[in-house]
Amino acid sequence: MYDQPMVPADFVVPERLDCGAYHLRMLSIEDVEKDYEAVMASRERLTGLLDPDSTWPEGLTLKDDMIDLAWHQREFTLRHSFAYTVMSADESKCVGCVYFFPCNAEGYDAAAYYWVRAGENAAARDAALGAQISDWLNAAWPFKSVAFPGRQLSWPQWRALPRRS
Repeated sequence: MYDQPMVPADFVVPERLDCGAYHLRMLSIEDVEKDYEAVMASRERLTGLLDPDSTWPEGLTLKDDMIDLAWHQREFTLRHSFAYTVMSADESKCVGCVYFFPCNAEGYDAAAYYWVRAGENAAARDAALGAQISDWLNAAWPFKSVAFPGRQLSWPQWRALPRRS
């Protein structure tokens, strides 16, 4: 858990980003069944995506996912980090997730991670979501520079960055 707000007290945290066929909104425990289904349907695609040394979501249970979502929801309400679910326009299906975390790498004040569920055109959907997130961060968030570890920066580049204490 992070120990301080990630954004200024007067910053109004965006509740939603509409993207046509899908939208982003706060990830909460009410999303556990749809989130878990999306994660399990995308296991191979997700393993190592958010951290090359991680085996997540291997062994993830519905209960584990509920705990994760509760943590993300609490962090969001405390403004310490922000997790958004990516839902189909009609809210029938989770199509991915987006996370903004504080960052101690020199030159960055936030780190963004995201994933889209496996399936047809996953690579194209992933690229489109990444572009929309980048535009949203530039237009609506107070961060000066956001890192996209494993994407705009390779994992070796990311890990080699000097860290602030």
